[in-house]
This record gives sequence, C-alpha cells and structure tokens, in this order.
Amino acid sequence: MKTLIRPMLVLLALFTVLTGLVYPAVVTVLAQVAFPRAAGGSLVLRDGKAVGSSLIGQNFSEPKYFWGRLSATAPQPYDGLASGGSNYGPLNPALTDAVKARIQALRAVDPADIKAVPVDLVTASGSGLDPDISIAAAVYQVDRVARARSLPQGQVRDLVKRHGRGRLLGLLGEPRVNVLELNLALDDLGRR
Repeated sequence: MKTLIRPMLVLLALFTVLTGLVYPAVVTVLAQVAFPRAAGGSLVLRDGKAVGSSLIGQNFSEPKYFWGRLSATAPQPYDGLASGGSNYGPLNPALTDAVKARIQALRAVDPADIKAVPVDLVTASGSGLDPDISIAAAVYQVDRVARARSLPQGQVRDLVKRHGRGRLLGLLGEPRVNVLELNLALDDLGRR
C-alpha cells in the first residue's frame, strides 16, 4: 500500500499543476493573442471608456433609444452574475403578466403604433442577457425613435439596416441587430 501512495501523490500534484495552472495560463495567453477583443470581454469603447459589452444587453428605457429584450436577471436587469432565464412556462400567469406589461409600455410610449409587437420585445432570452433584437423588432421601433430624436424615419431605418447582422455562416440563427451598438450610432448622429 505504501508503494502506491507516493506515486498517487506525485500524480495528484503533477495534474494539479498541469490542469490548474499551466493549462489555464496557456489558454489565456492564446486567447489574448488570437482573439484579444473577445478575450477582453468584447467591450464597446466610447471616447476611450468602456460603455458596455457587445455580448451583454443593457437597460434602455428612454423613447429616443431602441429597447432590447427583457432581462430575466434579478435584482437588476442585465446582471451578468445572475444570468439565467425566468423559466416561466407558456401557461404561467407571471409570463403573461410580463408580456402584457411590456406591450402596455410599448403602446404607452407610442400609442399610434398599432402594429403587432415582435415577440422578442416582450419576452426574455434564455440567458436574460441577450444584447440583440431581431431586425423586425428594431424596425418596429423606428417610428418612435425617429420621432423622439426629430430624425427622418428613413435615416433611422437605414441605420438599422447598416447595423444588421445576418445568420451565422448563412445558416444559424436569425438576422439581428446589437442594441447597444445601434443606440451608440444614434448618439453619434446627434454629435454631428
């Protein structure tokens, strides 16, 4: 038995160093070299300061901004430490109430808009942190944003089109637009 304990302890120490220190250090260095933006959190910079990440949604609620998906994180929206969906089933009254409240908020800020509300504007994503909305959800909001900023609707619609992203590899996912990047582009229009 004593002849087995020493090799086991040596292997434990060796694999602890390899898998706990060496491997993470190598992967971190490779990620920083090969994908520096992603390894740094995909931060979005404005005037040299980080204003967010292109991977985590933000809570925009002013009419002059495009609104993202609902966040299911608590106690505050878009909390990266509390990622997770609400897990409400389709028959759960809490989901129905949240959807109704969001539709009412959209209608209250733009009562003239009677179009059907895109589903991603009234439901949370699986992570509760989704930074993107569908192109349809962005187009739905163009009238409100253009009016709030005194901009031509065509100019705002063109901005949505320019910031839209297609399917990954032409197959995966849906066409979408990053809400933070779109709102920053809107702010840039105001700076000119």
